[in-house]
Amino acid sequence: MKHIPFFRWVLTAGFMLFACSAGLYAIESGPELPATRQIDMAVVDEKADGTCRVRWSDPYEKKTREGPYHCDAGRSDSLKAPNYPDSRGYGWASGFMFTKGPNRGDLYDFEAFSEEDFTTSDTLLLLGVLLILIGLVGGNLRALPRVLGVEARLVRRATRLAQAARWAAEDYARAVDAVRDAGRHGSLDAAPDPELVRSLWVLREAGPQPHRAAADARDLANRLRPLLREAAPAAGLRNRLQAGPAARADAEAAVIELRRLLADAERHGLWERFAQASVDLLRGQDTDRAALAAGTDFERDPDAYRRLLEGLAPLEAAARTEPLRRRRRRY
Repeated sequence: MKHIPFFRWVLTAGFMLFACSAGLYAIESGPELPATRQIDMAVVDEKADGTCRVRWSDPYEKKTREGPYHCDAGRSDSLKAPNYPDSRGYGWASGFMFTKGPNRGDLYDFEAFSEEDFTTSDTLLLLGVLLILIGLVGGNLRALPRVLGVEARLVRRATRLAQAARWAAEDYARAVDAVRDAGRHGSLDAAPDPELVRSLWVLREAGPQPHRAAADARDLANRLRPLLREAAPAAGLRNRLQAGPAARADAEAAVIELRRLLADAERHGLWERFAQASVDLLRGQDTDRAALAAGTDFERDPDAYRRLLEGLAPLEAAARTEPLRRRRRRY
């Protein structure tokens, strides 16, 4: 099942509404504020919430006017009646008066202006902010269970174990191939072929341990390969977030099995066995020294080499279950 980015679309819709609100606000607000100037006013009557009635001098009509206003309720008490030293018992307040337009001489009441009903831009702004919050919170909550399933370190350890097992199996298959190829051109009869003797010496010196390690390595590699494919969503945060619910469920089951196989590998020392098998099988890389040692050992016990060659035939098929892949030597 493919992941549907629902909250991503919610977040996108929120940003679009926010942008529309900003555009409408720029259109509705106009290019500049109305022309006003500050004036002094006598407060005739005032209530605790700041509602008051004031008098001011209108220079345009050349008369004293009186009207309602919203005074600053938090201004100093010394500016309010009866504390303000006005002979009429009035208080004092400062306000703004229109200086241009049809309202010239009227008071510009900031409080009344701020209490206007919501406009379309305000509604769009609130809806946009709400959708943005839903998208952010919902998206993070939805991603939380997917993030918690990341087991990158475990998958890396399982990948290294599968690589070590594959290398051990390949090294043993390569040693068996060397014996088989040399046996096509020579034998161990009256005139033993030096290359065949050297190839057999590598297996003889390594002993039976590499054969058993290679068998265990092939079995383990075959078990790890499909598990690592299923556990791919758990290998990193990005893979985990991009995977669907079914893939995440398979990854969780694969991780459990990988954890069990890694514990078994630690308990039985498979890491060390695979590494030692590769080291033992790579001793014959120095051809000159290996050929000298192999010739000396063959002269001492040629029958042991013949028995090894005869017993190697049924092992060739098992050793070559997969085509060999070239890799860089670490030894």
